[in-house]
Amino acid sequence: MSDIIHLLPDSVANQIAAGEVIQRPASVIKELVENAVDAGATAIQIVLKDAGRTLIQVIDNGKGMSPTDARLAFERHSTSKIRKAEDLFTLHTMGFRGEALASIAAIAQVELRTRRSEDEVGTCVRMAASQCEGQESVSTPVGSNFAVKNIFFNVPARRKFLKSNQVELSNILGEFERMALINTQVAFTLTHNDTELFDLPASNLRQRIVALFGKSLNQQLLSLDTSTSLVKISGYVGRPESARKRGALQYFFVNGRYMRHPYFHKAVTICYENLVPVGEMPNYFINLTVEPETIDVNIHPTKSEIKFENEQPIWQILSASVKEALGKYSATPTIDFDMEDAPEIPTSKPGAHVVPPTVQVDKSYNPFRSGGGGTSAKRPQYDWQQLYSSFNSAGGGESLTPDTDEVVPSKVDFSGGYVSRLSDEEPKAPQESGIFPEFESKLNQSGRPVLQLKGRYIAVPTADGLMIVDQHRAHGVILFERFMAGFSSREMASQRILFPEMMQLTVSQAAVLREIWDDLTALGFDLADMGQNSYSVNAVPAGIEGVDACDLIGQMIATASEKEHDAKTSLQQRIAWTLAEAAAVPVGQTLSKEEMSTMVDDLLSLKTPAYTPAGKTVFVVISHDELQKRFN
Repeated sequence: MSDIIHLLPDSVANQIAAGEVIQRPASVIKELVENAVDAGATAIQIVLKDAGRTLIQVIDNGKGMSPTDARLAFERHSTSKIRKAEDLFTLHTMGFRGEALASIAAIAQVELRTRRSEDEVGTCVRMAASQCEGQESVSTPVGSNFAVKNIFFNVPARRKFLKSNQVELSNILGEFERMALINTQVAFTLTHNDTELFDLPASNLRQRIVALFGKSLNQQLLSLDTSTSLVKISGYVGRPESARKRGALQYFFVNGRYMRHPYFHKAVTICYENLVPVGEMPNYFINLTVEPETIDVNIHPTKSEIKFENEQPIWQILSASVKEALGKYSATPTIDFDMEDAPEIPTSKPGAHVVPPTVQVDKSYNPFRSGGGGTSAKRPQYDWQQLYSSFNSAGGGESLTPDTDEVVPSKVDFSGGYVSRLSDEEPKAPQESGIFPEFESKLNQSGRPVLQLKGRYIAVPTADGLMIVDQHRAHGVILFERFMAGFSSREMASQRILFPEMMQLTVSQAAVLREIWDDLTALGFDLADMGQNSYSVNAVPAGIEGVDACDLIGQMIATASEKEHDAKTSLQQRIAWTLAEAAAVPVGQTLSKEEMSTMVDDLLSLKTPAYTPAGKTVFVVISHDELQKRFN
């Protein structure tokens, strides 16, 4: 039998290493920018074409490389930062990973132009698929200029799994923001398809936060400054009123490196309990400085997860620091006794005679006897409507009638949410709620009986049993189909806003908005670019009046930035579902019989009515057999 163990060719080994280090264009930018920072650069330019698919160019003014170093840098395990194994545990730099440039060169076409200040001319190295295609002397400024073209050109399977341009650009901008936040001493520019997205001068952390995320954040920042023998904590946390339901700005850095740390995240969020509504998250930008030997940055290929030797004490120090910041700026609620209109409490006088209070009781009074006992007592009056509702909700099948001791059966009309006595008169029909104008033209065409339960579910008898419909999800999928049809027809009706709403976005949000602009127009939105990443909302899709348009567009921008979708159709589906969920009838809304019946008709006319695009159940059917078992 022949031997089966063999060494992989360098080109294959480099592609395997690239799988760990280079997942997408954002990974390339991260590696190249970290190397530029380690090279002492004070200015870094990033140029992109097609969200990095066609071109990623990183230009820095660092110390550059010699011709020999420039060629050797593309070999596996080459580094200028590590001499012995112990150096791994005392790192003060980022770009020490030897596979980075080798991995990039394995899956792209790379051209490096570099020169040191002491050299008269620089050198140009061209690599493709791990092969050196040439090296020559060139005239170039001091520093390094990396041009990475056609990423994954030789790995079609990997290139196919890249996401859409807006998703890849969103990933790049997220990575850029993290690097720009921690390297405030470096000036950055970022250009995408000849459009400058960022121009950040060297500054301090607060100025950099404002430059990245908008001026409105400036007044919401509370500073942190704590120094102990274990850790030094600096940075900012947001005031409670700046908390967000989605897209909260949450950044941890340790020794100049971005990290994710759920344990420390919990330490921060606990400090905001009872200060922010449930479901909202605070903003924070927190730098931790510890001794390098007390952390391990090599537990994750991208070094975004870090293990701390002293996690528990640092957790306590971090929590105390955040609480101090909130308390110092009066963000924490204080006990305030309101003395206005309070009764005066008399001062106690020692030795004074105290007379106990007396109570006058009319023992002859009988509240149940007309005319009262010795007095003209009247029968007490009750809120009968409230009494009926309380009695019925407790499971009662009978109810008392006003001004009589007679007991009669009661009837509950779930569609209108009221209770009435059986009598010769027909109960009044509930008034139209007017919530769904599109439903009011269809006056219960099917004639099927419907009941609304708890303001959330619609019960409908069917041939198979009893169908229970979630009204919010049902209306959502109906609107979703309508919005998807709008993408195809481009004829969605718009409703003009009397006073256009202004919306201020961050640079990264504005970049994503430009990518989905046509889709929003197809849905019926009318937006105008006012400059400086400010936009006005002039019209919204007809039928969603009353929804916060700016918040809704923010949700759709966040949806477009998510990483799961990879095709145009999928993105349109996500945008349509985000809009449909926001515009759908809310839980707790009372519906008329006609509205409920029409909703059920419209739902069952869809091709796939049983599940939402997110995979959640819209309705269930309880069969006759299941109902019968309940009574056995």
